[in-house]
Amino acid sequence: MVNQQTEQGSKAYLISIVMVAVLGGLLFGYDTAVISGAEKGLQAFFMESKDFAYTDGWHGFTSASALIGCIIGSAISGFLATNLGRKKSLIIAGLLFFVSALGSMDPEFLFFEYGQPSYSLALMFNVYRVIGGIGVGLASAICPMYIGEVAPSNIRGMLVSWNQFAIIFGQLVVYFVNFFILGDHLQPLVEEMGKGIAAINPAAQWTVTTGWRYMFGSEAVPAGLFALLICFVPETPRYLVSIGEDKKAEGILAKINGAQKAQQILQDIKDTMVVKTEKLLTYGALCIFVGIMLSVFQQAVGINAVLYYAPRIFGDMGMDNPMILTVFMGIINISFTLVAVFTVEKWGRKPLLISGSLGMALGAFGVAVTFGHAGLEMLTAVSLLVYSASFMFSWGPITWVLIAEIFPNTIRGGAVAIAVAFQWISNFIVSSSFVPMFNMHLSEGDDFGHWFTYGLYGIICVVAALFVWRLVPETKGKTLEDMSKMWKDKLTNN
Repeated sequence: MVNQQTEQGSKAYLISIVMVAVLGGLLFGYDTAVISGAEKGLQAFFMESKDFAYTDGWHGFTSASALIGCIIGSAISGFLATNLGRKKSLIIAGLLFFVSALGSMDPEFLFFEYGQPSYSLALMFNVYRVIGGIGVGLASAICPMYIGEVAPSNIRGMLVSWNQFAIIFGQLVVYFVNFFILGDHLQPLVEEMGKGIAAINPAAQWTVTTGWRYMFGSEAVPAGLFALLICFVPETPRYLVSIGEDKKAEGILAKINGAQKAQQILQDIKDTMVVKTEKLLTYGALCIFVGIMLSVFQQAVGINAVLYYAPRIFGDMGMDNPMILTVFMGIINISFTLVAVFTVEKWGRKPLLISGSLGMALGAFGVAVTFGHAGLEMLTAVSLLVYSASFMFSWGPITWVLIAEIFPNTIRGGAVAIAVAFQWISNFIVSSSFVPMFNMHLSEGDDFGHWFTYGLYGIICVVAALFVWRLVPETKGKTLEDMSKMWKDKLTNN
């Protein structure tokens, strides 16, 4: 049986190691979304502090502090992936998730009196959130890289797309976890941030003292599982070749692809790694520019503004129960992510990105034109769902596929780190600018901010489609080793 697997390759072996890596994507989604259910209880808890005023600025920083860690984690991911390897870097990410979950649940641990909010405790809580963000940053860069480097070229896009599915699924999981933790308890009511809590009845008091802790602590379960399981997956063959471990690399390639094909793939890898590392711009500035702009456009089209603020948006539309529409949008997101998973190898990367961009533009312009008009609320909601669904089968998963595969072997670690760092910076800019733009008014009570915001996102979607059409190469069916030749040819032709 073992010999047969070695001769033909084992799909079960490949799927098992990819599923472990995909857990990193689930944690990515879990960690970034857990704040949505916990933030009100957390806000009320720190507003009771005696030594400082927990203002709206403080709460905004606390809600977004994990993004600071995301930028740090993605920035150092290339250094860690190149010097420690993909596997060890993911183990570090898992441990950071675990520490962050427990620390965010009990920030008083060792240094502070339990249940007594203070300025120092708020700082400590944010330190733990930043630690978790570093884990997210590492996972967001290295999980797709790991999957891309172990997957055969003919199914690489599909397997990397599962990472995006896991991110969206992780967000849905934590929404349900938060819902069950809250149970019959109530969220506290805040009259005006920074000025006082309007009412905390006994049920809401549990949420203030305990509920938010359980929500953050719940992440320790998948984080611990990920950190444990990643210890049992192999290092990627590409990294092993880069450190001279050709025999180990061939053994792993044989398990995945079969013995005969493994020798051919190993030789292709070695041919592109004559030099262990090359300068970042060895293959030209266009190579790095394309990777960066894929990341920037993924965020600049505005999707996270929709995902983070969906209840607020649906509420402003006049919908009676915005949470029902938010959950429905989550189901739509999962469904259309699966469209990408099962079509990326048939249709290719560029067609999905271009069609998704145009679908998003249609949805965004639809929101801009109909928002605030009586009788058109349902059309506005449908436009928003079209916008979100179009992202989920295109820029959501396909950006990660391309970032994982588009860079040559010798610069992949550093190039991916730069691209993903730009992604988190763009995420922060879009997320922090949405509410001020959305609430802009030319005259009192008008909807200028609503149509301006979505009109701008629609224009960016059109520009993104043009960018893909003109500059992004199609990588369907190409091996990772083909990337070196492709970029060298472009450099020579230019």
